[in-house]
Amino acid sequence: MIGGGAAGFFTAVNAATFNPQLRVLIIEKSSKLLSKVKVSGGGRCNVTHACFSNVEMSGNYPRGGKFLKSALHHFSTKDTIDWFRQRGVELKTEADGRMFPESNTSQTIIDCLIAEVNKYNIEVMMNTDVERIEILENQFYNFNIICSNQRIIEASSICIACGGYHKSSSYEWLTKTGHHIEHPVPSLFTFNIPNNSITKLMGVSVSDVSVKIAGKKLQQRGPLLITHWGLSGPAVLKLSAWGARDLAEGNYDFTAIVNWLPDFHEQSLNEKMQLLRNEIASQKVYNRNPFDFPARLWEYFLSEAEVNKDIRWADFPSKQQHKLAKIICGQEFFVKGKTTFKEEFVTAGGIMLNEINPSTMESKIVEGLFFAGEILNVDGVTGGFNFQNAWTTGWIAAKAIAEKVQ
Repeated sequence: MIGGGAAGFFTAVNAATFNPQLRVLIIEKSSKLLSKVKVSGGGRCNVTHACFSNVEMSGNYPRGGKFLKSALHHFSTKDTIDWFRQRGVELKTEADGRMFPESNTSQTIIDCLIAEVNKYNIEVMMNTDVERIEILENQFYNFNIICSNQRIIEASSICIACGGYHKSSSYEWLTKTGHHIEHPVPSLFTFNIPNNSITKLMGVSVSDVSVKIAGKKLQQRGPLLITHWGLSGPAVLKLSAWGARDLAEGNYDFTAIVNWLPDFHEQSLNEKMQLLRNEIASQKVYNRNPFDFPARLWEYFLSEAEVNKDIRWADFPSKQQHKLAKIICGQEFFVKGKTTFKEEFVTAGGIMLNEINPSTMESKIVEGLFFAGEILNVDGVTGGFNFQNAWTTGWIAAKAIAEKVQ
């Protein structure tokens, strides 16, 4: 297995489970194992998502959904939950569907996977970069893995599970095997809005907003977080995933439109505020926030609408009321660039899926060569979907490898 992350470990331990006679080796180029597992979900590890329809589940992958829908029939979300449960790790579901270990620490998942590696005496080789793969003909072994330390490893089957690369040039050792790649671009990133006063509200979050990209058919709804550089949170991250290629082509220079009350539009909100003039007439607009916005955000909206701090709802000028409704239901932010958390980095791009058999994860070009995880042109939105891709493709590859070697 080339890659010491979630997909690499899951492929390795399952291959050994299916066929304990296999000699399994994990090759990792860095000095760290399962690094994304460690930091995922703020150190809690968002293992998967509580979505039990394969059709619905596959709809959360901007790229590779159709491919993964087929794969999920072999190893689904339920199978993931059962797999960890059988090894003493219970998962819990949060209100938004994300699933974490009950321990609330990613170390539980890491310990589970490492225990399986130790159980089957799987060898782990760290600080070893793979330079190329030699395809052998008429040999007992099908491949030579040529490593940067000049070590040559013979293998009958190989699973590439090294994650996604930031640059197309990094895939060269794989394209030399005859495979083609979809050019990689970042997915799951936040929107930078430099010199915008809303960034002074960093840390403020709203549980339900709608965010869309002007001039595009891109829109998402969900929680939003204001940061010191701009806009983040699930709504923004999901939007960045679906718009990864479009936004990259525009060099991350675009206009994001936020509806802070997505159940309203500008006209219906104006009508609502007309009613409020009578219902809470004597109260000051600044002191009476009828929409349950965080206090700092409500004050920000009123300041942007130039509302006098002493004005009562009964005396709310129509001009300011309409301006406030426009801000709340369609505030525009001019985005200049993105911020990608390194630990949450996800790549849109990778090995083209028409070259892979979704029932085995084996290459259609090179027999005995398998792929799992983010190296494939599959990526999901935030919420545990990318790990589910790793578990599903890793399990399928493991089963196929074990059967092939037998």
